[in-house]
Amino acid sequence: MSYPTATAAARAGVNKDSLSRYRDLGLVGTKGEDVYSDVDIRRMQVFQMLEDAGIPIEAVATMAAEGHMSLDFIESAGRFVFVPLSDRTFGEVSAESGIPVETLSVIREALGGGSPRPEDRMGEEELAIVPLVEFQVSLGFRSRAIEQALRVYGESLRRMAETEAEWFRSEIVEPMLARGQTEDDVGRLSGEMSPVLSELSNQAVLAIYHRQQRHAWSVNIIDGIAMSLERAGLRPRDERIPAMCFLDITGYTRLTQEQGDLAAADLAGEVRRVVERRAVAHGGRAVKWLGDGVMLQFPDPGSAVESAVKMVAALREAGMPLAHVGVHAGPVIFREGDYYGQTVNIASRISDFARPGEVLVSQAVVDLVTGIPIVFSEIGPVELKGVGDALVLYAASRGSRELNQS
Repeated sequence: MSYPTATAAARAGVNKDSLSRYRDLGLVGTKGEDVYSDVDIRRMQVFQMLEDAGIPIEAVATMAAEGHMSLDFIESAGRFVFVPLSDRTFGEVSAESGIPVETLSVIREALGGGSPRPEDRMGEEELAIVPLVEFQVSLGFRSRAIEQALRVYGESLRRMAETEAEWFRSEIVEPMLARGQTEDDVGRLSGEMSPVLSELSNQAVLAIYHRQQRHAWSVNIIDGIAMSLERAGLRPRDERIPAMCFLDITGYTRLTQEQGDLAAADLAGEVRRVVERRAVAHGGRAVKWLGDGVMLQFPDPGSAVESAVKMVAALREAGMPLAHVGVHAGPVIFREGDYYGQTVNIASRISDFARPGEVLVSQAVVDLVTGIPIVFSEIGPVELKGVGDALVLYAASRGSRELNQS
C-alpha cells in the first residue's frame, strides 16, 4: 500500500523534515515518486529510533550504500515488531468507546511507552487491545482491575521479549562475529530467519499461555463448583489453607563478587530449574525470583514442606550452594500477580533465620500437615525481625520413608 508524504510521516510518527532527510539519503521511497510503502514506514520508525539513541543516520546510509550493512531485516522482521500509528487518537477512541482516556493510556504504558496525550495517535497494536478493554467494561470490570491486568501483561511480556533479544545476541550474533563474519552477514541472516522465529515464537508463547490459563482457570472452576456443592449441603466446606515458601541461596552475593555476574547468572538458571521442577510436582509455583532466592506459593502446607525438603536435597546433591527455606501457612492477598500479607512476611523472616541446608516451618504448618514422610524437630520459640510475638519453629527433614526426588 502507498501513502503520500503527510500520511506516511504521521503513520511512522516522524516529522516531515525527518522523512525528507531519509528520502534524500536514499533510505526510503522511490526516486522521482512522492509516495511511501509500509516497509518505508517501518524503516522510518527504525531510523528515528537510531537517531534518538544518538546514532548518526548519515553514517548508517553510507554503510548501507557501500554494502557494509544490510537493512533487510526491517522489511522481513519489522512487520511483526515495528507497527505504524493509526489515524485515530486516544481522545477519539475514548469518545467512540466510552473508555476513559486514563484507562486507554495504560495500554501504551503496558506496551512500554510513556503516558500519551489525548491528541496522540494510537498505534495499530494498541488499537488491537481496545476490544478486550471494551468487553471488560461491558461486563462491569472496575477500571483499577483492568489497569492492573494490563500492567501485569506488559511486565511479563517485556521480560519475555528481553530474554528473546538476549539469546539472539548470545546464540547468533556473537558466534557469527567470533567466526569472522560481518555485521552485514548478521543483518542478512536476521532478515532470513526472523520471520520464521517470530512465527514459531508466537505459536510457542500462545501455547504456554493457554496452558497457564488452564491451570489458573481450573482453580476458579474447582472453587466455583465446590462452593455450589457446599451451599447445597452436598460437600463439607474445604478449609485448605495456602502456604508461602521462601528459598534463598547461601553465599550468592559472595559468588557474584568472586566469580562475576555471568557465573551467578548460570547458577541462578540451574537453581531455577531444580526449584521449579519440584514446586510444580507438588502443585506449587514460583511467584517471583528475588536475585538470590525465590518466593513460592502452594495450595496447602503439606505440599510446601515436602517440596521444600526435596528442593534443598536436590540442590545439595547437585553440588550447588546450600539453600535455606522458610514456610508459613495462612491467608494471603493476591494482587497484580503477587502475594501480600502477614503470611508472606512471616515466611520470609523464617527463611532469613534458617541456617544453610535447613527447612524451617511455623507451628501453623506443623498443625496442618498430615500424611507425608516428614519429621518435624522443634527448635523452640524464636523472635523474628518484624514479627511481634516469638514463634515456635520446627526443622523439617525426611522421614523414615525416602522421598521421591521427582
